[in-house]
Amino acid sequence: MLRSTLRALYSGPYAKLLRRFFVVGSFAAGVQMVLLWLFVEIGNLNYLLGAVIAIELTIVLSYVLNNAWTFQTMQNTGGVEYLQGLLKTNVVRGTAIPIQLGVLFVLVEWVTVPYLLANAVAIGISGLYRFALDTHWTWG
Repeated sequence: MLRSTLRALYSGPYAKLLRRFFVVGSFAAGVQMVLLWLFVEIGNLNYLLGAVIAIELTIVLSYVLNNAWTFQTMQNTGGVEYLQGLLKTNVVRGTAIPIQLGVLFVLVEWVTVPYLLANAVAIGISGLYRFALDTHWTWG
């Protein structure tokens, strides 16, 4: 079961999408980490508030990049369709924010992991959830 699932991720119908989604997500995660650091260390914001702002900014960035490259064969074009896709991805990714913030909070406050490392873990945990929903709803 696990072996066939992993094989499908490598060579199945969603393999190319998953690889591209991962590249875009990795880039956006890097941007999110820099923004979080700036908000906390330079802007003196609480790490959770900084994370919410950084997440929302990278939601928009991720949508633009995923629409142009990852899901180019299903691309949302035209003004209304593009904005509907942006709204859908905000709903999808918005539902992932509590997951990401929850993991971030638990790791920082209970396990005493540094906030940037905890955020990286939280991004990874919520990533597969976002891929599944974006693939089937935002561009499905």
